[in-house]
Amino acid sequence: MRTFQWSAFGSMVVSAVALTPKELIAAPRRSEAVPNPSGEVALFSTSEYSWETHATSSWWSLLDLKTGKITQLTNDSNVSELIWSGSSDSGLLYINGTNAEIPGGVEIWASDTSSFSKSAYKAASLPAPLSGLKTAITKSGDINFLVYGESYANGTAYNENLAATPLSSARIYDSIYTRHWDYWLTTRFNAIFSGTLHRKRAGQGAATSYTSSGSLKNLVAGVKNLESPSPPFGDSSDYDISPNGKWVTFKSKAPELPRANNTASYIYLAPHDGSKKAVAINGPDSPGTPKDIKGDSSSPVFSPDGRRIAYLQMEDVAYESDRRTVYIYTVESKETIRTLAKDWDRSPSALKWTSDGKNLVLNTEDYARSRLFLLPANAGDDFKPKNFTDGGAVAAYYSLPNGEFLVSGSAIWSSRTIYTAKPGKGVTGLIFSANTVDPALRSLSSSDISEFYYKGNWTDIQSWIIYPPNFDKSKKYPLLYYIHGGPQGAWADSWSTRWNYKVFADQGYVVVAPNPTGSTGFGDELTDAIANNWGSYPYDDLVKGWEYVRDNFDFIDTDRGVAAGASYGGFMVNWIQGNPLGRKFKALVSHDGTFVADAKISTEELWFIEHDFNGTFWDNRENYRRWDPSAPEHILQFDTPQLIIHSEKDYRLSVAEGLSLFNVLQERGVPSRFLTFPDENHWVINKENSLVWHQQVLGWLNHYSGSNGSVSLDDTVVPVVDYNP
Repeated sequence: MRTFQWSAFGSMVVSAVALTPKELIAAPRRSEAVPNPSGEVALFSTSEYSWETHATSSWWSLLDLKTGKITQLTNDSNVSELIWSGSSDSGLLYINGTNAEIPGGVEIWASDTSSFSKSAYKAASLPAPLSGLKTAITKSGDINFLVYGESYANGTAYNENLAATPLSSARIYDSIYTRHWDYWLTTRFNAIFSGTLHRKRAGQGAATSYTSSGSLKNLVAGVKNLESPSPPFGDSSDYDISPNGKWVTFKSKAPELPRANNTASYIYLAPHDGSKKAVAINGPDSPGTPKDIKGDSSSPVFSPDGRRIAYLQMEDVAYESDRRTVYIYTVESKETIRTLAKDWDRSPSALKWTSDGKNLVLNTEDYARSRLFLLPANAGDDFKPKNFTDGGAVAAYYSLPNGEFLVSGSAIWSSRTIYTAKPGKGVTGLIFSANTVDPALRSLSSSDISEFYYKGNWTDIQSWIIYPPNFDKSKKYPLLYYIHGGPQGAWADSWSTRWNYKVFADQGYVVVAPNPTGSTGFGDELTDAIANNWGSYPYDDLVKGWEYVRDNFDFIDTDRGVAAGASYGGFMVNWIQGNPLGRKFKALVSHDGTFVADAKISTEELWFIEHDFNGTFWDNRENYRRWDPSAPEHILQFDTPQLIIHSEKDYRLSVAEGLSLFNVLQERGVPSRFLTFPDENHWVINKENSLVWHQQVLGWLNHYSGSNGSVSLDDTVVPVVDYNP
């Protein structure tokens, strides 16, 4: 048995106080820290929820990168985005979330860190709720900027406050992909808008100021079916502006292919002034497109000199979890786009250039962590990058003038860490940790977690262990078996406000969170092997993991064990219910999991099911039904009390799936409960809803496991509907 303890910076505290759901939900949530040009201070935002007022407050702060001192910059709730203007070490630009002239619009304001409120002035009025501000200073001293928002079909920005209310609520579709995630598709689409803040001429010694006519160019509307950022999760990382402000690059789904059946997307290049239509640099007709590379493209970013664009792309046209590879394109070149480290068996999620343009820094999943790796811009296909950060999960990172990177991250034991790291040296200094300032988190530390490996179905499998407060290995604690979603996903060393390991462990459990077949960050083979094997390899891995825990950890009581999972993890819980492993648990929780095999055809992301089940619903229906939790031979085994959660706006997995499972459990006489939220999607985001979710999930598990956790099914203020006689 291999077990490890990880400490990020050598700081240890004794866990003595449980982290409650209320504390988790209300605890401060901090954005990434963005340094100013000199690397002396960094900006970040904080939001915090109050159970007394049932409202969220937010504010912006400055972090001194030498001393770690934090000073509040503003608590104006209208400041929705705040960035460095680049014109000085203290110059700022921000989005004001209201518009004095246009209802539903926003404004761009300029200010300074030295006197934020007194120096602030309006620089531009924008006609819609635009966001994602990115800027570049031109040779003339003007500031070219980018923002994004919804666009009408004619290219003008959509403003809900000014839109006419239709007389009919009907929707009519002539093609598939009618809805996605939690919204129905309309004729509107996401678009990037460009504009300019003109530098005002001022007398000698006068402060520089900017103004704008408010004129915007839609850089996406010129080509049919382009859309950027890519919904539902696309943001400003889907586009970039060249350092001189001349060019814009962005990602869009392939305009010539049906969106429901493929993941293909291209990287586009367009002049900032909109004088020419955007052109794909790696599309099927682009001269430099690498052969047979047709999958999703992402994260385009200009080099410091603006002459090159680095981006990530998958090979497979219909596999959303295919490995991403790094490519470099030379602006306005017809040469074949170069690939870097093509043989590296990892899939970066983000990349940035070093300030000298000689290297790229990649954020990559690696052995259940998210680490930074250095990749030379001239690397060959066989180059193997080396990581220079280790534990935890990197959320964002920025280059500093001294060659270091300012990293914002998290870990199982901390909601936010901010530190510096340097290639070749590793972590060079801790600047901030939420555990030192947030009362609810002060008892958490790296001593709360460890990991082990065990023999799975066909390879070694990694698993986390998370301990309860005042853990004593001479005692016994009920097992809580965590099953992750995806299925191409992983339990990582990261913080979560939904499935937080410590909140579950602190109800008196030892949480075991394995990464079975299908998990990401351990190489392509483990990830890809789950295709058409949803109920075989990963199920066997979980069985073997449960057996390993039973046989090797005396402090874990598997006889009182419970299991929970969401998304694919919800499917797996449903599958476990109808298989022998289901009889090993006292209770189960499945969140938004599939139940009826044939119902998978109702999803909008057909590329997903057609990849994972090796074909269409009509040509390979046996594949879909092979792992069907609703098959009679499995239903007849149902016997373990189960809580089912399924929300009404989860359009990828219809709420009917949860209701179908609940109906079967009820008619089979298995203790069961159905929890639904009409206003939530695949996740439960609203904080009051999140509290009910935690109360029900933890209360259900505590009730059947006999754990002495603090949460009870009776805690919720939501009444239980029961019409049974």
